[in-house]
Amino acid sequence: MEIRIRKENSTLVATVKGRLDALTSPEFEKNLLGLVAKGELSILLDLREVEYISSAGLRSILATAKKLNKQNGELRISGLQGSVRDVFQMSGFYSIFRIFESAEEALKTD
Repeated sequence: MEIRIRKENSTLVATVKGRLDALTSPEFEKNLLGLVAKGELSILLDLREVEYISSAGLRSILATAKKLNKQNGELRISGLQGSVRDVFQMSGFYSIFRIFESAEEALKTD
Protein backbone atom coordinates (compact mmCIF):
# COMPACT_ATOMS: atom_id res chain seq x y z
CA MET A 1 0.00 0.00 0.00
CA GLU A 2 1.13 3.52 -0.82
CA ILE A 3 -0.35 6.85 0.31
CA ARG A 4 0.32 10.09 -1.53
CA ILE A 5 -0.69 13.28 0.27
CA ARG A 6 -1.39 16.68 -1.24
CA LYS A 7 -3.24 19.77 -0.13
CA GLU A 8 -6.00 21.30 -2.27
CA ASN A 9 -7.32 24.52 -0.77
CA SER A 10 -8.50 23.54 2.72
CA THR A 11 -8.74 19.80 1.96
CA LEU A 12 -6.01 17.24 2.43
CA VAL A 13 -6.21 14.67 -0.38
CA ALA A 14 -4.88 11.21 0.45
CA THR A 15 -4.54 9.05 -2.67
CA VAL A 16 -4.24 5.39 -1.70
CA LYS A 17 -2.79 2.71 -3.98
CA GLY A 18 -2.82 -1.05 -3.50
CA ARG A 19 -4.65 -3.09 -0.88
CA LEU A 20 -6.31 -2.05 2.36
CA ASP A 21 -6.34 -5.25 4.36
CA ALA A 22 -5.31 -6.63 7.75
CA LEU A 23 -1.62 -6.14 6.92
CA THR A 24 -1.78 -2.58 5.60
CA SER A 25 -4.69 -1.07 7.55
CA PRO A 26 -2.77 -0.38 10.78
CA GLU A 27 -0.23 1.78 8.91
CA PHE A 28 -3.01 3.45 6.91
CA GLU A 29 -4.97 4.29 10.07
CA LYS A 30 -1.86 5.52 11.90
CA ASN A 31 -1.05 7.87 9.00
CA LEU A 32 -4.57 9.28 8.79
CA LEU A 33 -5.01 9.70 12.53
CA GLY A 34 -1.62 11.42 12.63
CA LEU A 35 -2.87 13.93 10.07
CA VAL A 36 -6.00 14.56 12.13
CA ALA A 37 -3.84 15.01 15.25
CA LYS A 38 -1.85 17.66 13.35
CA GLY A 39 -5.05 19.61 12.78
CA GLU A 40 -6.32 18.42 9.40
CA LEU A 41 -10.13 18.58 9.54
CA SER A 42 -11.07 18.07 5.90
CA ILE A 43 -9.75 14.86 4.36
CA LEU A 44 -10.58 13.35 0.99
CA LEU A 45 -9.67 9.70 0.49
CA ASP A 46 -9.08 9.11 -3.21
CA LEU A 47 -9.41 5.33 -3.53
CA ARG A 48 -9.34 5.02 -7.34
CA GLU A 49 -6.10 2.98 -7.14
CA VAL A 50 -7.26 0.64 -4.37
CA GLU A 51 -7.73 -2.84 -5.78
CA TYR A 52 -8.98 -4.57 -2.62
CA ILE A 53 -10.43 -3.58 0.74
CA SER A 54 -11.18 -5.88 3.68
CA SER A 55 -13.21 -5.30 6.82
CA ALA A 56 -9.98 -4.13 8.48
CA GLY A 57 -9.65 -1.41 5.84
CA LEU A 58 -13.26 -0.36 6.36
CA ARG A 59 -12.70 -0.21 10.11
CA SER A 60 -9.66 2.05 9.64
CA ILE A 61 -11.70 4.44 7.49
CA LEU A 62 -14.50 4.43 10.06
CA ALA A 63 -12.06 5.10 12.94
CA THR A 64 -10.64 8.09 11.07
CA ALA A 65 -14.11 9.44 10.31
CA LYS A 66 -15.13 9.16 13.97
CA LYS A 67 -12.03 11.05 15.06
CA LEU A 68 -12.74 13.77 12.50
CA ASN A 69 -16.41 14.00 13.49
CA LYS A 70 -15.44 14.58 17.13
CA GLN A 71 -13.48 17.62 15.95
CA ASN A 72 -16.20 18.85 13.59
CA GLY A 73 -14.17 17.65 10.61
CA GLU A 74 -15.21 15.70 7.54
CA LEU A 75 -14.01 12.65 5.62
CA ARG A 76 -15.05 12.38 1.97
CA ILE A 77 -14.34 9.45 -0.34
CA SER A 78 -13.86 9.34 -4.09
CA GLY A 79 -12.89 7.05 -6.93
CA LEU A 80 -14.39 3.74 -5.82
CA GLN A 81 -13.88 1.06 -8.47
CA GLY A 82 -15.12 -2.50 -9.05
CA SER A 83 -15.12 -4.77 -6.01
CA VAL A 84 -14.12 -1.90 -3.69
CA ARG A 85 -17.29 -0.06 -4.74
CA ASP A 86 -19.28 -3.26 -4.14
CA VAL A 87 -17.86 -3.64 -0.62
CA PHE A 88 -18.76 -0.03 0.21
CA GLN A 89 -22.31 -0.59 -1.05
CA MET A 90 -22.78 -3.90 0.78
CA SER A 91 -21.35 -2.53 4.05
CA GLY A 92 -23.69 0.46 4.05
CA PHE A 93 -20.84 2.98 3.81
CA TYR A 94 -22.70 4.81 1.04
CA SER A 95 -25.22 5.93 3.65
CA ILE A 96 -22.49 6.98 6.14
CA PHE A 97 -20.07 8.92 3.92
CA ARG A 98 -20.21 11.51 1.17
CA ILE A 99 -18.91 9.53 -1.81
CA PHE A 100 -17.97 11.08 -5.14
CA GLU A 101 -17.05 9.66 -8.55
CA SER A 102 -13.80 11.63 -8.69
CA ALA A 103 -11.51 13.69 -6.49
CA GLU A 104 -12.18 16.69 -8.72
CA GLU A 105 -15.93 16.40 -8.08
CA ALA A 106 -15.38 16.03 -4.32
CA LEU A 107 -13.10 19.08 -4.20
CA LYS A 108 -15.80 21.24 -5.78
CA THR A 109 -17.71 20.94 -2.49
CA ASP A 110 -15.00 22.88 -0.60
